[in-house]
Amino acid sequence: MFFERRFLRTLDQMRAQAAVPLRIELWNGRSFDFCGEPHVTMTIPRPSALRYFIAPNLNSLGEAFVEGHIQVQGNPKYVFQVAEGLARSVSERVPRAFQWLASHSRDRDRAAIEYHYDFSNDFYALFLDRNMVHSCAYYRSESDSLEAAQSQKLDHILNKLQLKPGESFLDIGCGWGALILRAAQRYGAVATGITLSKNQFEHAREQVRRAGLADRCEVLLCDYRDLSQREIYDKIASVGMFEHVGLKNLPTYFQAIHRLLKPDGLVLNHGITSSDVASRWIGMGAGEFIDRYVFPAGELPHLSLALREMAAANLEVVDVESLRRHYARTCEAWSDRLEARRDEAVRMIGERRYRIWQIYLAGCAYGFANGWMNLYQILCCKSQNTALARQPLTRDYMYASVD
Repeated sequence: MFFERRFLRTLDQMRAQAAVPLRIELWNGRSFDFCGEPHVTMTIPRPSALRYFIAPNLNSLGEAFVEGHIQVQGNPKYVFQVAEGLARSVSERVPRAFQWLASHSRDRDRAAIEYHYDFSNDFYALFLDRNMVHSCAYYRSESDSLEAAQSQKLDHILNKLQLKPGESFLDIGCGWGALILRAAQRYGAVATGITLSKNQFEHAREQVRRAGLADRCEVLLCDYRDLSQREIYDKIASVGMFEHVGLKNLPTYFQAIHRLLKPDGLVLNHGITSSDVASRWIGMGAGEFIDRYVFPAGELPHLSLALREMAAANLEVVDVESLRRHYARTCEAWSDRLEARRDEAVRMIGERRYRIWQIYLAGCAYGFANGWMNLYQILCCKSQNTALARQPLTRDYMYASVD
């Protein structure tokens, strides 16, 4: 009765401040509509589950859903509109959480990557494109398929780097190998990819073998901090990697890139950034949910922090491009593809883990669409050298087609 009394005391305030398309159904048959035409129904099967609605945020509501304490029916787009409305309805009463700074030792970073990536390549194949690219796609038109947009993203990166035949190319956090394969096959580069994921490492090596590119492609299972001091590269890309580096480790990360880059080389960093200028977690509890269930120890710097640390490492910024809208579309495509293969996914990873990914992908699509976070491609060269002087005067070269 305690949770029920508190819930009923706050219900009128929540309904007044959150005019969202929601119906809450209780175990005893009572129901409460938040507007005239609810598109989302949250069923609360027992009184103890009401604790998630006393001071709701995206972390507590996400936990309730993932752990099966509530059931939710409705289109994911409306679900997140509802969840955001509930969280904002009490935002003035609940202090905003500051992000703690995680320890990013080699062992901890490897464990975090293994948690996220190493449970099943077959699961990721359910919703990724045929090349297994798990990062923001690049849409040239509204009609582009995910497959086309991911291929365009690979070319967009390599065109920005002006990758040429015979050049050495490093991909930090190479995933399942799509970018290094593209660099070798279509651009004639000598490509090296590194990852901390054993599943990705084995898959990428097999893809290299099947493509007959063992003489031009190498995949290493190692930390970026452990690359040989003797190795330097003409061009470097880091795609979806620096989110795992940690705020305190950004100087180490960018200094390592500076060391690995040839004097006249170029580097492109493609990564998610916080919309909070203090580089705190995504608000309303979303950051805590992601840290707990999806990306342990992940930390998002604000763009300004990333640029400052690049400059401190003597990397001069050449170009910055926001792909926030592209990532919203990418995550929506992933979410739709995963939902279409729900039964297969549940057989592979179980109901609970499926719910984590269901809410995570749909939430990311909503978050990027509404500016909770951003995605930037930042092109750099070493400060005070001739690389910048040789850059084209316009950005036309970035959009060259590759035959």
